[in-house]
Amino acid sequence: MDKNVGLFWLKDDFRLTKNNGLIEATQNHDQVVVFYLYKKDTYKNQEAQKWWLNRSLLNFRNTLNNLNITLELIETNSFKIFFDKLLKKKDFSLYWNKIYEPDYLKFDKYLLKNLKNKNIQHKRFKGNVLNEIDEIKKNDGTPFKVFTPFWRTAEKYYIEKIPSKEKTIKKCKKKINYFKNCIEPEKILPKNDWFNNFDKIWFPEELSALKELQNFIKERITNYSEGRNFPSIVGTSKLSPFIKFGQLHVETIWNECIKNKTENIGTSKFLAEIGWREFNHSLINHFPHMLKNNYSKKFDKFPWEKNSKFFNAWKKGMTGYPIVDAGMRELYSTGWMHNRVRMIVGSFLVKHLLIDWKDGEKYFRKCLLDYSPASNVAGWQWVAGCGADAAPYFRIFNPILQGEKFDKEGEYVKKWVPELKNLSKKFIHKPWEFNDQKFKIGRDYPYPIVKHEQARVKALNAFKKI
Repeated sequence: MDKNVGLFWLKDDFRLTKNNGLIEATQNHDQVVVFYLYKKDTYKNQEAQKWWLNRSLLNFRNTLNNLNITLELIETNSFKIFFDKLLKKKDFSLYWNKIYEPDYLKFDKYLLKNLKNKNIQHKRFKGNVLNEIDEIKKNDGTPFKVFTPFWRTAEKYYIEKIPSKEKTIKKCKKKINYFKNCIEPEKILPKNDWFNNFDKIWFPEELSALKELQNFIKERITNYSEGRNFPSIVGTSKLSPFIKFGQLHVETIWNECIKNKTENIGTSKFLAEIGWREFNHSLINHFPHMLKNNYSKKFDKFPWEKNSKFFNAWKKGMTGYPIVDAGMRELYSTGWMHNRVRMIVGSFLVKHLLIDWKDGEKYFRKCLLDYSPASNVAGWQWVAGCGADAAPYFRIFNPILQGEKFDKEGEYVKKWVPELKNLSKKFIHKPWEFNDQKFKIGRDYPYPIVKHEQARVKALNAFKKI
């Protein structure tokens, strides 16, 4: 056993299963300390995730206590400053798992070089993906820009890999503290308590994630291909926040899906969603400009409009289009939004209101518990038509028809827009056609802020300009 302290740098890896860096640290050292670096600036625009992070830290700390491992939380402005200080010490070995974002991978290079120069033992491991991002390329060595051929290659590559030998975590001999000036997880919580509702819905820890996965496989995966389109039923997995924070490794999801079911369309559709996550990570690393700008440069000339009145109506779920408003209110109340509805509200913002997708992306970043740069940016650019393998710009979702098709009885709308709960299904998605003394459009629920047909024509004209 190594006499040094094993330090594990915790990022999005709040789990014991398939947490290679942490497992290796416990195999090699009698004493292990897990530390999390909280960069306030990173979370400045991710309010909802402050809640999830706080709960994850508290729950994981309890789990680690039982293994005689301390979890220490350190607030820092910069990873570089923190590690420059740490590297002056010599009594530790460092372990961590990769995060597949350009800035993290760039910082890894700096850290690896310095650890090597200072002769400090260290090991970096694969993170929460099926394949490493540079493993999946076209025959000519260039990255894929279209999902279907990417996933065909990636799936095959993963299936043909020799699975690595599973190691398990070891209990440490005794618990020690290592860092000074640590902070408590409470310090992270958002200032306003809008997240009070989250505690009733989510339990951010590994066991809960595994239970959710089993429930999904047992009860919903067979019908996933169809069921995932209807927001009034629980048809999706709702695993995304657990995956983002690494309470679940995607390999665990893959293995459980395959183990429990011979191939059916629901399972392959669901695994293709994991495939999209892999594809999005590949995109942001091969085309990092898309994290801040349009993947497709021709959209740099698009005539977006600034309209704070429209933007605020969209954020508050007061656009006058029931399916759009239901989605925005679900987001604010639960930190999550149904995937089909994400496409509808995204399309409404960029195509009906001509507001830049970057503004929508930023608002989602603030409110989503499952926010990750790869999925959020790629998803918004897909909807806006400026991403890789995106929906063509001229495909404009009609919010009335989308509502009638995917929320036929209006159950989803009635749940989140209770002022419409007495309308029949004939009017639920176009309440402006209903007139009755008990319900008055403009008084009890807003008039539509734009007319669908006019907005559609305007959007198509704007597109012609580029």
